[in-house]
Amino acid sequence: MRIVLILPVAALLMSGFAYFSVDASQHGFLRSPSNGGGASPGMTGAPNESNCTQCHSGSVQNGDTENLLTILSGATPVSTYVPGQQYTVNLSMSSNPAKRGFQSTALTATNTMAGGFTGQAGNTSINGGAKKYANHTSGSNTSVNAPSWSWTWTAPAVGSGPVTFYVATNKTNNNGNDNGDMIYLSQHVIQEDAGNGVLEGDEQVLQLVQITNERITFKAPKNVGQVNGITIFNATGKMVCSIPYLKVNNNEIVIERTSYIESGLFFISMSINNSLYTKNIVLQ
Repeated sequence: MRIVLILPVAALLMSGFAYFSVDASQHGFLRSPSNGGGASPGMTGAPNESNCTQCHSGSVQNGDTENLLTILSGATPVSTYVPGQQYTVNLSMSSNPAKRGFQSTALTATNTMAGGFTGQAGNTSINGGAKKYANHTSGSNTSVNAPSWSWTWTAPAVGSGPVTFYVATNKTNNNGNDNGDMIYLSQHVIQEDAGNGVLEGDEQVLQLVQITNERITFKAPKNVGQVNGITIFNATGKMVCSIPYLKVNNNEIVIERTSYIESGLFFISMSINNSLYTKNIVLQ
């Protein structure tokens, strides 16, 4: 875009004008900010919200297998929340791009903010008003500095019901401009704890069938063809394995064992139909 500026030059032409032109695209005028330190609120793709293509001219992709979100109580992944309790939300991208960013919010079924967010210094920042948004920072927008993002979520009050985490990640092409990036949108649902430790629902949906030296096998729910965002944590809370997705064959979910999951207590989390489920297993 070219902007023409017309200025009076009395010293040269008492009755005339001098003009010059400026190429706005060369000087940053009217261009979207790079958002290296986080986006403006409302870019998660949640109901009545925009997404990161407002500033990045890339395409929107399904992020079910790209956006790996896990909610932890201490070192343990959970699939339900206790009202008022604090949890750590961990988010990573399965493709692990060199330059990337994200924004996330957590909403109830009525699209109101579910609880509160607290950022982690240098890794995530929080903005927004009635609705809060977690964002990357200028120090956590590369895979070298931050393989994953974490922030604290304080769960909402009793009776809030299921909470949906809306996530938008930006897989940039690192060309220094706002074009050609890929935006991944996903939703992750966590249920309110009914008061019995939550695992009953997980036992009904995610049933362990067999553990061998080569693989871990679960029985899949009916009519499920794929599970997404499989993450495995050890007893100290360290993520030791992440799998973008697994196809369901013969009504089974099969996880191949690696050197990282040989023996000990492990927590396996996965998304089934956008809801989070967790299983604790002990491997010999």
